[in-house]
Amino acid sequence: MKSKSQKLSLALLLSNIFIIFVGISLVLPVLPSLMNELSISGTIAGNMVATFALAQLIASPFTGKWTDKYGRKIMIIIGLFLFSFSELLFGIGKSLEMLFLSRILGGVSGACIMPAITAFIADITSENERPKALGYMSAAINTGFIVGPGIGGFLAEFGIRVPFFAASILGAIVAIASIFLLKEPERMEQPDSKKGQKIGWKRIFMPMYFISFVIIFLSTFSLTSFESLFSLFIDHKFGFTPRDIAIIITGSGTVGAIAQILLFDRLTKRLGEIMVVRLSLIFSALLVFVMTIVSSYWSILLICCIVFVGFDLVRPGITSYLSKIAGNEQGFVGGMNSMFTSIGNIFGPIIGGILFDINLNFPFYFATIMLIFCIAIAMFWKEPNPSTL
Repeated sequence: MKSKSQKLSLALLLSNIFIIFVGISLVLPVLPSLMNELSISGTIAGNMVATFALAQLIASPFTGKWTDKYGRKIMIIIGLFLFSFSELLFGIGKSLEMLFLSRILGGVSGACIMPAITAFIADITSENERPKALGYMSAAINTGFIVGPGIGGFLAEFGIRVPFFAASILGAIVAIASIFLLKEPERMEQPDSKKGQKIGWKRIFMPMYFISFVIIFLSTFSLTSFESLFSLFIDHKFGFTPRDIAIIITGSGTVGAIAQILLFDRLTKRLGEIMVVRLSLIFSALLVFVMTIVSSYWSILLICCIVFVGFDLVRPGITSYLSKIAGNEQGFVGGMNSMFTSIGNIFGPIIGGILFDINLNFPFYFATIMLIFCIAIAMFWKEPNPSTL
């Protein structure tokens, strides 16, 4: 990294990501209770997640371009304030319309924050440093998931909507802090990449990008088909309490963070991003299927704690690969990454919710099949020829 100010910027970005995902995960232990209170079915829960993703999908192409045009900092700040407001709405919402409006605003906030932070990190790191920095970003996300449920479970003792208000306050604090502490980075210059910018949307279908985007879509599609119903799954099938759910989410977040801090940088340097993604997909497919056949509390806890490790390595692996080849298109690539993630997040929860209402295990069977398909496609993924960049 080039200077102390850039190291400070990275620390602040990681803090932003950490606090945002603390805010998101604060509410996870109480979601089943809130959904039971409002008589929300698996289908409606899936549609609610899909609404978040649809808003993110629609906004991502624009926010990705605006990240390059207007700057990383302003998009991060806008996204943080939108996140804060969306959590407030969810906390005070008494109707489905209000809850869905909250999810729409939350999706737009995600479309603002994630491409901007990814592009920001790419700007302040070298190619060799970037995998480690992106691994730290994913670890910050997981660590947020570690801390959040425990805090949420504690706050739920004062009311099941209190965690949403806490998430709103956290988002506002981080937004205000970013206004004063975050400085716009110098852009990474790679003149050869300007050729690609003139191609516009056709750039998506170029081989160096397209297979990556397809894998992003399919892996997200399979993950969210069961992840969005995960709390309901263990609540309905095993009768787990909010405290049990908090323990499981905390455990999976801890293992994921450790894997990213200790393994991701080493694995990518030794095997390369593409091979790390392939192996992680295989690992994920096996464990998602195993989730349907375990029954004891400790076996469920063990599998749940490691089932997301594969996904936790897939995401930074693809992001690292894309940032390495993107040149001056960091905002564009971040926006497309967010867009294809959102497409998966739309259809995965909808199908998962429908399958959940038929049989609790069906979303996991479906996810396993989709992951196998994703693995097959990943086998055709190759590093691009430098002359095509």
